[in-house]
Amino acid sequence: MAAPSTAALFASVQASLGAPNPLGPSLVPVTDTGGKGAAPPTGTVNFALHSAAATSLTLVLLDPATRAPAAEFPCARLTPDGVWGVSLTGLPLSGVGYAFRADGPPSPTTRWCPGTLLLDPRAPLVDCGRPTFGERSPAEGFRPGGPGTPFIGSFDFAAPPFDWGGDAPPAVPAGDLVIYEVGVRPFTASGGWGGAAPARGSALAGTYAGLADRAPYLAALGVTAVELLPIFEYDELEFRRFPNPRDHMTNVWGYSHISFFAPMARFGAQGEGGCGEGGAGFGGASSQAAAELKAAVKALHAAGIKVILDVVYNHTAEADDAAPYPLSWRGLDAGGFYMLDPSASPPLLNYSGCGNTVGANEPAVKALVLDSLRHWVTEYRVDGFRFDLASSLCRGKHGDPLDDPPLIREAAADPVLKSTLLIAEPWDCGGLYQVGSFPHHGAWGEWNGVFRDDVRRFVRGDPGAKRGLAARLAGSADLYGGDAPGRGDLPAPRAHARPAWHSINFVTAHDGFSLGDLVAYSAKHNGANGEGGRDGSDDNLSWNCGAEGVTGDAGVLALRSRVARNHMLALFIAAGTPMLVSGDEYLATHGGNNNWYGHDTPLAWFDWRAAACGEGPGPGFTRFVSGLASLRRAHPLLGGSHRWTAEDVTWHEDHWDNDESRFLAFELHPRGGGSGERLFAAFNAHGHGIPVPLPPGRTWARIVDTNLPPPRDFTPGGNAGVDPPSYMLEGNSAILLVSRGG
Repeated sequence: MAAPSTAALFASVQASLGAPNPLGPSLVPVTDTGGKGAAPPTGTVNFALHSAAATSLTLVLLDPATRAPAAEFPCARLTPDGVWGVSLTGLPLSGVGYAFRADGPPSPTTRWCPGTLLLDPRAPLVDCGRPTFGERSPAEGFRPGGPGTPFIGSFDFAAPPFDWGGDAPPAVPAGDLVIYEVGVRPFTASGGWGGAAPARGSALAGTYAGLADRAPYLAALGVTAVELLPIFEYDELEFRRFPNPRDHMTNVWGYSHISFFAPMARFGAQGEGGCGEGGAGFGGASSQAAAELKAAVKALHAAGIKVILDVVYNHTAEADDAAPYPLSWRGLDAGGFYMLDPSASPPLLNYSGCGNTVGANEPAVKALVLDSLRHWVTEYRVDGFRFDLASSLCRGKHGDPLDDPPLIREAAADPVLKSTLLIAEPWDCGGLYQVGSFPHHGAWGEWNGVFRDDVRRFVRGDPGAKRGLAARLAGSADLYGGDAPGRGDLPAPRAHARPAWHSINFVTAHDGFSLGDLVAYSAKHNGANGEGGRDGSDDNLSWNCGAEGVTGDAGVLALRSRVARNHMLALFIAAGTPMLVSGDEYLATHGGNNNWYGHDTPLAWFDWRAAACGEGPGPGFTRFVSGLASLRRAHPLLGGSHRWTAEDVTWHEDHWDNDESRFLAFELHPRGGGSGERLFAAFNAHGHGIPVPLPPGRTWARIVDTNLPPPRDFTPGGNAGVDPPSYMLEGNSAILLVSRGG
């Protein structure tokens, strides 16, 4: 069927003043759906956009075949604070691509480019015309003053409502969270799908549908929440806009949003068709991807898994002033959207490490972010958010740290968001480090970077690391304990009456070494990134166990296996919320690259054969991790409901102040010393074995001994072969024992 011509699509469109609310494109309730035959249904669509500094704003409709401007409509300033809008009657309710042009008075903080097309920050769908992930469309252009952004806003008001059926948020208590950090693209791109041929090139590769297909695997692993690396629309080819040392890279992590409302279209199984078959219109593949994301959320919910989105509100893909063109916000109102120092040249402040920082506490920008969060909860039914570089959201317009940032406070109290998980990465690239002091208002959890560092230090055998390990295992009371009073209807910004689960404990994250590399490399190996090794952290607290990288030395491999298991045992028995990184369950490696964001290759892809077989440096490692996750959820002494106090734990330790002691043992018991199972754990980071005295008067069984080969390393229910009065704990290993009675 032939696509309607541009003239037929827009010839009967009539413009009127429009309304200032809601912002973005919205369907006016009274519609004319009388389109017949090939013509799509039409109606009245209102467009509203905020730009306080602009003196003119124009809505541009694009030709679906050529992606060139086809019709333009001046917008009127509708409110004193700078909301502009226009209402179009007779507009197709789907298949329309639109953008804006903006102009205003020059100043040191503005970047007007009136001939350039700009993406609507609130477009519910975004279309860039790329056929598939990582493949540039010939129609794309990045020329100063030229066609502008290849990212075009769209909508699909004609789509039927998504069938959520009986979907409901999984009834997972906060104390039972086991978070799995995972990127849609690397997790589903390749690697022996379901034991069959590699998935590369299949319909599920790199897609939301592939994520949905893997829900049973995640449930079997013991995951109760996935934390998805960014899935807002972003430019995976951002490094290829102009020649630079990274212009060979394809961004698989996604920390470079171009939209706060639209899902990444090229994660749809249908691909990013852009203009559709025969140039029928914009946004078809984007709309399909949105439906597939909803289906993935529904599938994960059905498997008992919550969905947390990693969101990047601290910066955008517009980079710094060296970038020769605006894509959206900079051309609409740079001074209103970004943090600026008007006296500096260039004026953009950079607390994100990516060239710009969003002024998130400015009223209009704060409203944009809060509306975005509500959109993902109401439209896509996600269960929570992890905020990238959240400390940058605690700064004022000119970068000054705020004691009580409005965005953080209002998100905690918002009626839509208050039932969701809010997790801060409590630092930024400007030196604002807030682990344990983030203004949480009783609602925000935190990535506990101190947990990562203290566990790594102890397990690799650093002197003086024992007290740090004990504090982290007990729930980091030095960071999150106390009973500071609240004020008003919310706790004070830094009131410390916080549940243990607010400490998101992790040993590894996407940013840094994988667990397999943490025990195999003492230094980063980032040569493939093209930056001469300047990128990525130099302070990894890693240990190669005697050989750097790939080795056939059986002794080194056995040591790496023990050390990796030690890390996982500490993670899963600690009070708080454990977070795994995708691939750590089979000791995935990125070849020592601790900043692998730009590799859409096997270096980044999840290896499904290794996960299924538990292969890698430690055979059976997937089984070990899954067993720990199950044990943590099932055992009443473990979890994130409360930190350990003297009622919960007895430390079997006489050498707290001996920096050379690399041994720690303790017993967990029911609160108040009541009856019930007890757990005994010991960690030995010395290179030699230690006979560990066992608590007397009880019979003990072994659950974990990281020195033993699989499957003896983890024994569900416990192995009764433990003979008192002591247990020989080998060097660089750990144990967990259980006692069911006196």
